[in-house]
Amino acid sequence: MSNIYKVGDVLDVKVEKIVPRGFGLAFAEKLTVFVPLTAPGDELRVRITELKKRTAFAEIIEVNKPGAERVEPLCVYFGACGGCNFQQMSYEAQLRAKLDIVNDCLQRIGKIDLYPDIAIIPSPREYEYRSRARWQLDSAGRKFGYFRRDSHEVIDVEGCPVLAPPLEHTLRNIRATMEWANFPRDSEVVSACGDGGSVSIRSSIGVEPAVEITYSADGEVYGFSAEAFFQANQSLIPSLVECATVGATGETALDLYSGVGLFTLPLARTFAEVVSVEGDPIAIEFAKTNLRNTGMSNVRVLRSGVGRFLAENTPKADFVLVDPPRSGTERGVIAEIAAMGPENISYVSCEPSILSRDLRSLVDQGYRIDAITALDLFPQTHHVETVVRLSKT
Repeated sequence: MSNIYKVGDVLDVKVEKIVPRGFGLAFAEKLTVFVPLTAPGDELRVRITELKKRTAFAEIIEVNKPGAERVEPLCVYFGACGGCNFQQMSYEAQLRAKLDIVNDCLQRIGKIDLYPDIAIIPSPREYEYRSRARWQLDSAGRKFGYFRRDSHEVIDVEGCPVLAPPLEHTLRNIRATMEWANFPRDSEVVSACGDGGSVSIRSSIGVEPAVEITYSADGEVYGFSAEAFFQANQSLIPSLVECATVGATGETALDLYSGVGLFTLPLARTFAEVVSVEGDPIAIEFAKTNLRNTGMSNVRVLRSGVGRFLAENTPKADFVLVDPPRSGTERGVIAEIAAMGPENISYVSCEPSILSRDLRSLVDQGYRIDAITALDLFPQTHHVETVVRLSKT
């Protein structure tokens, strides 16, 4: 193939659909081409940036003819900033693309052909939804914002349309009051969270802990801060909790990668006993406080890596909820869950490729997929949250 195509070659292609990682899929003669920042139906002139056998990655030189679902991006930094990669598509097209991505992963990676139709729950807010952010600070260049796409170069950002208004205000306030002399190193990270009321902020050179803030949904109150993970699209948290826990009841539930207790609290109201396992010490302290505030005493909160906990214990549970980080479960976790033999499993995932791999293992161990729901927690990006309910056959 090297004598036919080379890096730097210019091609005219048409985008057929959007595939995992948000790339547009196109074809040239004997070549599959992946192009970022595209929309279905786009007719493009592109330049090859990476080539491997019959697969190429390319960048857009020109949109010869926009697809019917291409729209003008709202953000002035779109294309340069590494945060959003779907603003070029209408919101309806984004939702269809995310369903395609989940289906592609289930079939291509999981080799799963028979499963229920996937429902998708849109975000109530397409913009101004994000209640969590990590801002990069380049003191040498006096830049404050996000990383440039596919690099660690900081882009100076004055505003971000996906941020919830309190965080947008915080971003602008930090920029306006920045004292560059207080940041002696070349780069820093500032984390912030909040979508109403107080905003919690943490910087890597901060000497004071981030303040605690709270979020309430369906009668539950969760305390957390910028130092502990909490979902970034708070408008969809009630739907997420319902999809993951509705109808779950019994003697014992196991909540793995439980964080500050997002699922632990509602599970404690329908199970006689809940065991909550989380490795992050800050999240564990918030979870304990959140549980104490409910007055419930039927929950054990354990600080442990999930892999180590399952390897060192032989827990029994009627229901297991697993909500790993984007990097996925540790080696052996899915096998240990299957060996435990719970009647029902709820798998919450923000990475469809790893989800599909693990579902394949659970299906092979005798579990049936009963329902799949996608939730658009991340509008304007290719990321999608997926909840899968399984039962033992």
